Amino acid sequence: MSDPEPYRHPHDATRLAGMVAIVTGAGSRGEGIGNGRAISILLARRGARVLLTDIQPEWMEATARMIAAEGGEYATRICDVADEAQCRAAVEAAVARWGRLDILVNNVGISGPPGDATQVDPAAWDHAMRVNVASIMLMSKYAIPEMRKAGGGAIVNLASIAGLQGGHPGLLYPTSKGAIVQMTRAMASHHGPEGIRVNAVAPGYVYTPMVAARGMSEELRRFRREMGLLKTEGTAWDVAEAVAFLASPAARWITGHTLPVDSGRSSGTTHRGSPVPDGAPR
Repeated sequence: MSDPEPYRHPHDATRLAGMVAIVTGAGSRGEGIGNGRAISILLARRGARVLLTDIQPEWMEATARMIAAEGGEYATRICDVADEAQCRAAVEAAVARWGRLDILVNNVGISGPPGDATQVDPAAWDHAMRVNVASIMLMSKYAIPEMRKAGGGAIVNLASIAGLQGGHPGLLYPTSKGAIVQMTRAMASHHGPEGIRVNAVAPGYVYTPMVAARGMSEELRRFRREMGLLKTEGTAWDVAEAVAFLASPAARWITGHTLPVDSGRSSGTTHRGSPVPDGAPR
């Protein structure tokens, strides 16, 4: 029995030529490479036309300059993903410029308020849940109809291993990231029959400009490396590679999956592993 269609080499299947993508939170603090910046650059390198969105224009424009230096095709738009009208306008802008939408990367996320249930500020909780969780629904609300017109598409949501495990010092962050994991499954079920794949990437202890801005000693960086099975430090490029794969035709038979990118941390520790000490970043 022959295959219903010729198999394409994986190298070709990872190419995104002719596709249109939106990346939320496409900027990075300073000149470093955060998840949104790395994802945007990698999608453009593989041939996608990318709409960069961010609430901080200077961060987004720095990403745009990097893509332009490599000859990639992009556009920029300031967007607060907690605002429904701005989410709709971002999708409309991508379609107006390029005529279609194939990929949506819901990358925006904030740490949110600290504290357990007895300490967390309710108003700050509501805001952070809207930014981290409701924004995915809002962007998808307007992106999915355009993907239907294109005959299918791919949505990749940014979760975290904090949403897969316990032991986080705060309540908001792991709760919101856990919600993204389940939302990814539900959306995959809803839209799979339409040819729209929905997956998530769950980064581990990745060193990014956002992490560096919160303060990170060399001792803590070494500790974070040792917590992973591979004993190496992850970067935003590791996250971007996973996102780009899930967005590409190479992942055509993958949906509803959350892929940890965490040096094996979510699989446990080696015999040399130890519990997370008080005050260590998670």
